[in-house]
Amino acid sequence: MEKINIQNRKNKKIVLILEKSPNSKGLVFIAHGLGGHKEQPHIQLMALAFKEAGYSVIRFDFTNSIGESDGLLEDATNTGYNEDLEDVIEWASKQKFYQEPFILVGHSLGAMASAFLAEKHPEKVKALAPIGTVVSWTLSRETKSPEDLDDWKKKGVREWTSHSGKIKRLKWAFVEDRMKYDLLKEVDKLTMPVLLIVGSEDTSTPVEHQKVFYEKLPGRKELHIIKGAEHTFREEKHLKKLKKYLDDWIKTL
Repeated sequence: MEKINIQNRKNKKIVLILEKSPNSKGLVFIAHGLGGHKEQPHIQLMALAFKEAGYSVIRFDFTNSIGESDGLLEDATNTGYNEDLEDVIEWASKQKFYQEPFILVGHSLGAMASAFLAEKHPEKVKALAPIGTVVSWTLSRETKSPEDLDDWKKKGVREWTSHSGKIKRLKWAFVEDRMKYDLLKEVDKLTMPVLLIVGSEDTSTPVEHQKVFYEKLPGRKELHIIKGAEHTFREEKHLKKLKKYLDDWIKTL
């Protein structure tokens, strides 16, 4: 396992972990969600599933998150996530271990970034696993009350306490940027195998949203619902289910 620092297009540090497999079957990029990091249990589990299957894996911290990369969470945007993923792949493409087509795996906003890149460059993507993916602002808006959105816009920033007890902040500019992205507009480009997994109690990217996305996917696809799980998989039983669905899907690639 190697920890590597690279620079993105804005000269901000991105910290990534590279785990190369001998005689690698392929290369996998794994992207965490908004306010997440590369060491989260579900992100490490995703990496483990592919490592055990003989793939080389890169997982990284987006800038403007809470990991080791540069920037503050309050400045996070959809565009920034998309660009960081592109920059990580661009760096990897110049390394000896690089393999294409590669596999993209992500959670939440990282899943949306992965799917968005797959829509832009379907020829480069062997398979796609957007877990608990954000689909569009139109759908995401359904999970938020008009009063909360009005308050966020008026104050210019939203504050909340994370599951770990940390106070997090996010500027209204995040919402304005989010409005530009909708995976349904070019979903017909996602002809590669696609794996969707979501928790039955996910209130951020709920089952209904995943079903909308799933129905429009044109190629080989799977949708699995983990009973009792929330948006971020934390309980051991839910992580085991996630691992099983990934293991089974990887065997089909």
